[in-house]
Amino acid sequence: MKLSVRAKSIGASLTLALDAKTKALIKEGVDVISFGVGEPDFDTPDHIKEAAIEAIDAGFTKYTPASGIPELREAICSKFKKDNNLEYKPSQILVSCGAKHSIYNAVQVLCDDGDEVIVPAPYWVSYPEMVNLAGGKPVILPTSIETGFKITAKQLEESLTPKTSLLILNTPSNPTGAIYTREELEEIADVCVKHNIAVISDEIYEKLIYEGEHVSFASISPQVKDITITVNGVSKAYSMTGWRIGYAAGPGDVIEAMGNLQSHSTSNATSISQKAALAGLLGPQEPLEAMRIEFNKRRDYMVSRLNDMPGVKCLTPPGAFYVYPDVSAIIGRKLAGQTVTNDSVLADILLEDARIAVVPGAAFGTEGNLRFSYATSMEKIEEGLDRLEEILKTLE
Repeated sequence: MKLSVRAKSIGASLTLALDAKTKALIKEGVDVISFGVGEPDFDTPDHIKEAAIEAIDAGFTKYTPASGIPELREAICSKFKKDNNLEYKPSQILVSCGAKHSIYNAVQVLCDDGDEVIVPAPYWVSYPEMVNLAGGKPVILPTSIETGFKITAKQLEESLTPKTSLLILNTPSNPTGAIYTREELEEIADVCVKHNIAVISDEIYEKLIYEGEHVSFASISPQVKDITITVNGVSKAYSMTGWRIGYAAGPGDVIEAMGNLQSHSTSNATSISQKAALAGLLGPQEPLEAMRIEFNKRRDYMVSRLNDMPGVKCLTPPGAFYVYPDVSAIIGRKLAGQTVTNDSVLADILLEDARIAVVPGAAFGTEGNLRFSYATSMEKIEEGLDRLEEILKTLE
């Protein structure tokens, strides 16, 4: 059967592929410590699960409006007002099957064939693939540990061409945990407004911040709000990754177009999950803070341990639940008797010889880095880093 050119252009998600390989080894009885896929190891709070059970018992198991149930869209408006000082109407909100779905919808309706889309690197693995699927061209802006893994307004402006239509911004960042300051965002916003560049602001890690503050890009000014689609969801904050509820807010015409697209693809997000998300947004928020405090402890421990290891240099990330150490000093050397030609080879060696699963920087558009998620227990973090420390003793 003939595959389309578009289908042939799509690669598998390297993070999910790594997770599948790790789980396969675990199923075989291999003791693997996984620092791979980014999802909280905490259970979904009880009051959220109870709301889902109540929805099932009440027979709330049918189709809903494609863009989301009215009460959830209203709750999302309240969340934006309370947390981000952003005023939206329910008609400016779209509830989707996860934040990934929201971003996909936005790229599809904002990107024409041949449009250039600015994607800072390191990037979340799906951004470039989404742009390719829309017929656009990802324009990758590199950053480094020296720049705190953040682009500058000057760098952005220098990358623009007459074909540039969109910027995808992620703060706090996956994979680096970097957070843009208000001043940095204001400078980037000035460039976007000046050149009429639309922005998708992915803020899914908003609630996981340890230093500084989260500034929602659309809140910079009314002019910035008019060119911004803000994406968020309940997956990370409420430990609801499998429930698949994300949402987007933005200008009414763009949200309407995204809703029309969604109505012909997935239709509504799961009815039961929408009721659960509503309970998360309106219910007690203490579980979020308890999770954030624990992540903070794990982060500090992991960064301290990594920086004591040979060939590893690691920033302390102010947000999300990842560290993204620079391991370029290991590239070209031998580890466990094998030559480390790049970070992907290094990740393979760590999995096969140390039984540690990490994601290579190549998955995120950079070389010489590894992503470690600390969304796992402290016990596993300690054991995994012990294994890393032990194999690094073989570094030649």
